[in-house]
Amino acid sequence: MLELDRQTQPAAQRRLVTSLAHSEAEILEAQRLRYKVFAEEMGANLPSANEGIDRDIFDKYCKHLLVRESNENKVVGTYRILSPDQAQKIGGYYAQTEFDLTRLLHLGERMVEVGRSCVHWDYRDGATITQLWSGLAQYMQQSGHEYLIGCASIGIADGGHVAASIYRKLHRIYAAPVEYSVFPRNPLPLHALNQHLDAPIPPLIKGYLRLGAYICGEPAWDAEFNTADLLILLPMSRLSSRYAKHFLKISEHILKR
Repeated sequence: MLELDRQTQPAAQRRLVTSLAHSEAEILEAQRLRYKVFAEEMGANLPSANEGIDRDIFDKYCKHLLVRESNENKVVGTYRILSPDQAQKIGGYYAQTEFDLTRLLHLGERMVEVGRSCVHWDYRDGATITQLWSGLAQYMQQSGHEYLIGCASIGIADGGHVAASIYRKLHRIYAAPVEYSVFPRNPLPLHALNQHLDAPIPPLIKGYLRLGAYICGEPAWDAEFNTADLLILLPMSRLSSRYAKHFLKISEHILKR
């Protein structure tokens, strides 16, 4: 079984610890953080809201990556990771609830899905994101999987105009080859939206693109989370050398501890 060793590093006067969840209690901490970000901050309508957590049927099949602030002993960042064998057990990837992934399924045995990414609002800085991505880099290095996919979200509180504008801007540069195209099951109605706003690219999406990721098609409208979701595909062979050196250096340090 792949495991992440614990790592402690100073970051802006605090100590961040990166690990995989080792117990149900730690998974619950991640689910509570997800609720705070998705429901309390972003207004998502979650089925498990009465429990004060974000939970779905995929959680028990996933590994949960945690960034913990050790001084206060609280989880401040999380990702969940669905491996190919676990996706097969549950009958598919989460992204298949939003997109037709037919053109990607031949990659299935080599394709990991990440999702439910969030960071507590007091810790949204480069240090926390670096910890999360370094944990992912270590996981991918240990597992030997070659492709990373995930749904990257853009809020649509404005009705979707910002999301449509961001998609139009990014698609021209970062569109996946046609053989990697996916198709939204509930498309954002781009034709009815203003696609010419000068909208900032969300930091998480910007980070994926800097690493070498593709955008695989038009955005899906996720009514539950009130977001427009883009399907991101990152072949590890495209990981830009600058960022690969940075993240893999950190992950090698973790592996040697």
